[in-house]
Amino acid sequence: MKPFVKVTGIGAPLMLNNIDTDQITPGHQIMKVQKTGFGSGLFYNWRYLADGSENPDFVLNQTPFRDARFLLTGANFGCGSSREWSAWALRDFGIRAVIAPSFGAIFASNCYMNGMVPIMLDEAVVTTIAAEITPDHADMTADLENRVIISPNGNRHPIHIPAIQRERLLEGLDAIDATRKREPLIAAFQKRDAAKRPWVYAV
Repeated sequence: MKPFVKVTGIGAPLMLNNIDTDQITPGHQIMKVQKTGFGSGLFYNWRYLADGSENPDFVLNQTPFRDARFLLTGANFGCGSSREWSAWALRDFGIRAVIAPSFGAIFASNCYMNGMVPIMLDEAVVTTIAAEITPDHADMTADLENRVIISPNGNRHPIHIPAIQRERLLEGLDAIDATRKREPLIAAFQKRDAAKRPWVYAV
């Protein structure tokens, strides 16, 4: 998993509430057997017109936002179904963090599992950062090491990431890697437990 320590890049505002996973990745765009290549289907019904050409009014089709690393959006982002494709599509497009007042719980978990950060800030703060963004003034920074978002105007906003998720993101660890990192602790527990309950370990 790609580590996330300090990322600077373009922020794209998509200030709508209740964007669900079917809007993020419509069903006809997820019929793949691999876990990559979903970026072209991100927000497919919004990014493309009926003839398949790009919708020039959609923010991610506009310069410089087609190279966005951050997506700022409204409350309850990623609600709906549990499809992990939505996180894959955002990741494959190049998004490293989504900033919103709240998230669908399973979507947020899928972000952490795929090296992205669901950053939850007060609605007023998200709206303020989004209002700072213009096509020629869109760079912002997410500093996970120092737990802060730096807006285009240079304002610093503290962020909270659960400790285990922050550790995994900083080090680029998936769930298995994070578990294996604790093998000495696991082995020590098993040794103590085997002394107390030897029948559990009998083969």
